[in-house]
Amino acid sequence: MKTIILFGLVLGALSAAGKVFFAEVGQKVTVECGTQGFSSKLEWTHNTMTIRVLTINRFPSKGQSPIAERSRILYNKDLEINTVMETDFGKFTCNVDGDPHEHVLIVFSVLVPSDALEVGAHATLECRVKSPDNAAKVKWQKLNGLEEHSHKVDLKFADSSHKGIWQCKVSYEGDTFTKNITINVKDPVPVPTTPPLKNNAPNSKNRQNSTGGSTKNWSKDTVFLGLIWWIWVAIGAGGLVVIILIVVVIVVYKRNKRRKRKFLRMKKVQLSRNPKMYCQCVRQTAAAKPQQGRRREKPSALPLQPLLQE
Repeated sequence: MKTIILFGLVLGALSAAGKVFFAEVGQKVTVECGTQGFSSKLEWTHNTMTIRVLTINRFPSKGQSPIAERSRILYNKDLEINTVMETDFGKFTCNVDGDPHEHVLIVFSVLVPSDALEVGAHATLECRVKSPDNAAKVKWQKLNGLEEHSHKVDLKFADSSHKGIWQCKVSYEGDTFTKNITINVKDPVPVPTTPPLKNNAPNSKNRQNSTGGSTKNWSKDTVFLGLIWWIWVAIGAGGLVVIILIVVVIVVYKRNKRRKRKFLRMKKVQLSRNPKMYCQCVRQTAAAKPQQGRRREKPSALPLQPLLQE
C-alpha cells in the first residue's frame, strides 16, 4: 500500500515539474501547461504578468503582458506564442484551478552569413541566447569535431575546412537544444594560363634600320593601352575630322558676321548722303463765306407829343 502511495506521489511530482522550452526569434512556440484540463479557471502568466485567462462560463480574456497580443490558448490548456521576441524569455506559469505549473522559455537567435563565403574572407557565427539569470550555456560545434565554447565564432581566412554543418547548442538545467547551420565556401577559381603568342615572322626581334635606329615589328595583333593599333588610327582620324569641321564652322560664322557688319555700315552712309524728302500736300482753298442779309433796322421811336392842356 505504501509503495502505491509513493508511486502516485512521484507521478504527481513529475507531472507538476516544469519543462524547458526553446524558441527562435521570429518563430512560433507552444508552451505546454502540463495538465489535461481544468474545471473552473485556467490562467497563464509571464513573470507575474497575466497573459490569458480562461473560465468555464466566460470567453477568454487578455492580460497586461505584451505577449497577450501575440498569443492564444490551445486545447483549453496550452499557450501558443507567435513571432517570438527576445524579451519573451523567462518563467511561464499555468495556474489550473489554483494549482501552478511553472515552465521556462529560452529564446535564441542565430546570426550567420546568408551567402557563400569567398576563399580568404572573414565571417562571424553568433548564437545569442536569452535565459533567466543568463544561466544557459552556448557552444558551437562542427560535425568534424571542432568545438568553440562561446556564443561567437570568428572564421578568419575562410577555406574549404570551414565548409559544412555547424551546430549551435544551447543547454539549460540538463535540457539541450541544437540549431544546425550550413556554411558554404566557394571553391577557388583556377587562374587560366595562356600560352605565349607565336610569331611566324622570320625575325621577331627588333631590327636595326639603315640609320642605326631600331624599328618594331608591328603586326595586326599589336596592342597599345588595351586597344589594337588600327583602332587608335581610326580614333585619330575621326578626331581630326571633327577638329576640321569645327574650324570651318567658326570661319564661316565670322565671315558672315563681317559681311553683315559691312553691309549695315554702307547702308548707313548711303542714307546720310541723300537729303531728307518731306511730303508736301496740296490743300484746297477754303470756300468764300456767303454774304449775310441785311439786318432789319429797328423802327424809330415816335415823337413825343405835348400834353393836352385844359
